[in-house]
Amino acid sequence: MLEILVADYTNPDHGQAIIELLDHYARDPMGGGEPLNSYSREHLIQELAKRPFAFSVLCLVDDQPAALANCIEGFSTFACKPLINIHDMVVKESFRGQSLCTKLLEKVEQVATEKNCCKVTLEVLEGNPTAQAAYRKFGFSGYELDDSHGQALFWEKKL
Repeated sequence: MLEILVADYTNPDHGQAIIELLDHYARDPMGGGEPLNSYSREHLIQELAKRPFAFSVLCLVDDQPAALANCIEGFSTFACKPLINIHDMVVKESFRGQSLCTKLLEKVEQVATEKNCCKVTLEVLEGNPTAQAAYRKFGFSGYELDDSHGQALFWEKKL
């Protein structure tokens, strides 16, 4: 049985599933190759619950955590509308090849449409062609305003 749902951060089973899947992602080379740190394991769910602009989409297969999308609502000043950024996206290895990524993206898009968002954004590593192909198939593409200036780059400064 397949279930795609917006997680309830007050539900301990949902919280445990989020932590399990995020740890799976963190341990993967595409997630950094290190286990989720103990602070995040202990505090993530309560911190997400404090943020009204955060939501997580869970995919359960036969009641087992299979896939996750952690999302944060932002705001587009140009469109003057909200947007959804998929901050984390993971399909557990043992569940890959079952179109769960597409099902997660469909649910995220449904929530974004309900919120009258102008777009859904995400980041993907250059070295992850499998994820890139799945995202392209769903309609994602590189962000650019004008071909002559190229695609936007995602940068960070750690604090």
